[in-house]
Amino acid sequence: MNAQNLTPFPNGRSPQDKVAFDRQELGAILGMYGRMVAAGEWRDYGMSFLRDVAVFSVFRRTAEHPMYRIEKRPRLRKRQGMYAVIGMDGQVLKRGHDLPTVLRFFDRKLIRAVE
Repeated sequence: MNAQNLTPFPNGRSPQDKVAFDRQELGAILGMYGRMVAAGEWRDYGMSFLRDVAVFSVFRRTAEHPMYRIEKRPRLRKRQGMYAVIGMDGQVLKRGHDLPTVLRFFDRKLIRAVE
């Protein structure tokens, strides 16, 4: 029997190589989520942390496709900006370098006419 040097991660990547939202980013996203839940617009969310993108998905109901996806793609940092709001149909609704600026897209959803 021959002893082999086994690497714990054969592709050379460790589990820490995933893109994730940091504490401040997640605080801004959850703050917006809380306001939208209070307004009755959103009801559920899900998060995915992949190798090249972190996604915060927003749902009206649990079993549906996400209404919006808030994505962080660090590879686009020097181009269009690493933050994006993507609609249900996959269309990029807002993109930028600053997360609070990108999240302002949802502020107009909170404004309602008062009779």
